[in-house]
Amino acid sequence: MIDKVLVATTNKGKLKEFKQLLSKYGIQVLSLEDMPEKFEVEEDKETFLENAIKKAREYAQFYKIPVIAEDAGLEVKALNGYPGVYSARFYDIEFGGKQPLEENKDKANIKKLLRLMEGVEDREARFVSVVVFYNPEDFGLWTEGYCYGKITDKPIGDKGFGYDPIFVPEGYLVTMAQLTPEEKNKISHRGKAVRKLVEKLQKLL
Repeated sequence: MIDKVLVATTNKGKLKEFKQLLSKYGIQVLSLEDMPEKFEVEEDKETFLENAIKKAREYAQFYKIPVIAEDAGLEVKALNGYPGVYSARFYDIEFGGKQPLEENKDKANIKKLLRLMEGVEDREARFVSVVVFYNPEDFGLWTEGYCYGKITDKPIGDKGFGYDPIFVPEGYLVTMAQLTPEEKNKISHRGKAVRKLVEKLQKLL
């Protein structure tokens, strides 16, 4: 089994979740911050899978270490699937008009999304996570996970990150940002994708 893997992200919230999900398997998680040489891969593809594959392959070839890369985001039905692959920088794209960056990107993204959802009855949405494992010497594989729910009309909760404060998962009366990390990992798109990935790896290694 692999004992060490680079999780190709600088997002602290994402990294924390990957460490929690992988620690039980005895896998040491390194982040891009831990790498001596700095190298950046641009996410310029049109799907979560293409972005994740590009990141995993390029970081693995550069650092010569197994890499897990993820592209994830929120798809809102009433917005034709937006923010989608633009989830991290939704505030700054032309669709729906740009949102001023007052405090931080997460808050600007949420403000813009809630502005576009004002008066909209259909609040259905889903979180999507596509996780790619790439071993530079050997093979690559990928999995995906989904978490379905609804968009609230205001942010609630201070846990998690990203769009968590405005997303109520199916079967729950609280937002993702009100759940403990353990509760969130059980139902989250990322938790589902990572568990599937580990199952696949255990069969292969």
